[in-house]
Amino acid sequence: MKDTPYSDCDFMKEAIEEAKKAEEIGEVPIGAVIVKDNKVIASAYNLRESEQRSVAHAELLAIDEACKVTGSWRLTGCTLYVTLEPCAMCSGAIVLSRVERVVYGASDPKGGCAGTLMNLLDDERFNHQAEISRGVMEEECGSMLSSFFRTLREKRKEEKRRKKETFDTSSDEML
Repeated sequence: MKDTPYSDCDFMKEAIEEAKKAEEIGEVPIGAVIVKDNKVIASAYNLRESEQRSVAHAELLAIDEACKVTGSWRLTGCTLYVTLEPCAMCSGAIVLSRVERVVYGASDPKGGCAGTLMNLLDDERFNHQAEISRGVMEEECGSMLSSFFRTLREKRKEEKRRKKETFDTSSDEML
């Protein structure tokens, strides 16, 4: 019998909804929610491009919001749900803010620091370690990212083709 009425999948679905908000505005679709006592206390999505700030990752924005909500920089008893494995910067913030548990969807082969490239979250050299649950709704999280980047590549390819056509047309007119 379950101790709580909510599951990791329930909260990951909320993180996915945040990721969709990012995608709607042209951001990489990454979403995060922070849960304490079975309640979402913070949610955020990637805003790096919109804000032109390298630190506007979903996890950092959610951690910042959660600290404001709790009135403390220590997020003990909190679980962070995020659609993509945290990077080094976000993993550092997770450790420093004392998030108890991290649940992520898709692994990040190029920047994941919660087990893929390295694992900063359970490194015993730090004064805090976070429990990690990997691959929760991995297919949904991963396919959203894959689809986003596929569409982005197609748009760039089309723009390049149009520029070439414009250049070719203007070159012909010059002759």
